[in-house]
Amino acid sequence: MAGKLISNKENNLFSWKEFLRMPVVGILRNISPEEVAQILPLYLAAGLTSIEVTMNSAGAEDILRHAFAEYGNKLNIGAGTVCSLRDLDIALKAGSQFIVTPVTDEEIIGRCVEIGIPVFPGAFTPTEIFKAWKAGADLVKVFPATALQPQYIKDLKGPMNEIRLMPTGGIDMVMAIAWLKAGATAVGMGSGLFNRKFIRDKNWQALQLHFEALVNAINLGAG
Repeated sequence: MAGKLISNKENNLFSWKEFLRMPVVGILRNISPEEVAQILPLYLAAGLTSIEVTMNSAGAEDILRHAFAEYGNKLNIGAGTVCSLRDLDIALKAGSQFIVTPVTDEEIIGRCVEIGIPVFPGAFTPTEIFKAWKAGADLVKVFPATALQPQYIKDLKGPMNEIRLMPTGGIDMVMAIAWLKAGATAVGMGSGLFNRKFIRDKNWQALQLHFEALVNAINLGAG
């Protein structure tokens, strides 16, 4: 039986205002702590506001602790790929301000609701999406969005217009704009945002320009 989770509610600085101002969740997966330390100030300077560290990445707990300590009052810091209450406990103790899951786990959603932490569970079908929302999701991650088109969001928003949706998976800059125009509340972006070549080459200037191009495109195309 899992024990009572430690809540960081008193330190939770998650800002919906900032999240909605720049509706992108950058997903840090399998990026080293040293690289993340270089990336975060560039990410913030470009005008991006929300970052997710996946719990199945090496050093995830340390990355979350560093991110929260340095940027907890400047960025929304979240934990992704949260698949168990143990993952959730570790993420919260490390300072996570929001939780993202790949599937709809009602126990995880319920715990997040209980302690007041925004939770974005993954779902795919209309039934799964509605189930996640009804369970208490603050936003539903439509995953994987790789094989979908933005029309899917338009179709969902017809009967379920109150549900906040965040397509995630295979999204680049062009598709980010298309999803947002279709009615998505936000988009989740991994490799389409964190260019692996720039990171591998330690070309931080190019990476920052890449971030800025996305911000500019969203401001112009989806505002």
